[in-house]
Amino acid sequence: DIRDDDQVEAAVAAAVAQCGRIDVLVNNASAISLTPVAATPMKRVDLMFDVNVRGTYTLTRAAIEAMSHGDGAHVVNLAPPISLRPVWFARHTAYTISKYGMSLCVLGMSEELKPHRIAVNGLWPKTVIDTEALRMIPGMDRRATRKPEIVADALHAVVTRDPAECTGNFFIDEDVIIEEGNVDLDSYASEPGVPQMPDLFLDGPGSIYPED
Repeated sequence: DIRDDDQVEAAVAAAVAQCGRIDVLVNNASAISLTPVAATPMKRVDLMFDVNVRGTYTLTRAAIEAMSHGDGAHVVNLAPPISLRPVWFARHTAYTISKYGMSLCVLGMSEELKPHRIAVNGLWPKTVIDTEALRMIPGMDRRATRKPEIVADALHAVVTRDPAECTGNFFIDEDVIIEEGNVDLDSYASEPGVPQMPDLFLDGPGSIYPED
């Protein structure tokens, strides 16, 4: 439970005891509620802030020492590039703030941790990914998603880059996959032939909320 400081410290200590150091930290844990302000009880707001923002901050902070011993290390937050278009806030303000909190951790920590040779980057899916959390959202059609493997493959590509050169970025999984030379994106489709649904927070062509 990344809301519990003692459990976070214990998890880091266990990893160090097993491996000697930590080379990669992925802040993937997330709480989600795509609800407007009036329909989001404070208990749910607290959960999203505690898991998404505080959890990311706490775990990264706890791992700094263990990630400083070696030739470099990587922190990757599953967090979107920051867009201040009101449309990304209007329907789910609390969730957006919590995810952007993770993004702000990328901006701040990537600069702060450069002397430690610890890279901090954000990674976000181009399309909706078929996860357990998605299946809990009413009305979501998993056929219009991609498999989690596209995020995993993109993540692997990011954490195998030089941490001294690759830090402070907000990567999109599809872009990373193409940069790595894999153009067979259909292999990641949950159901090939079905158009994929764009994920939240992405502007530009294909956005679920096109700009005027």
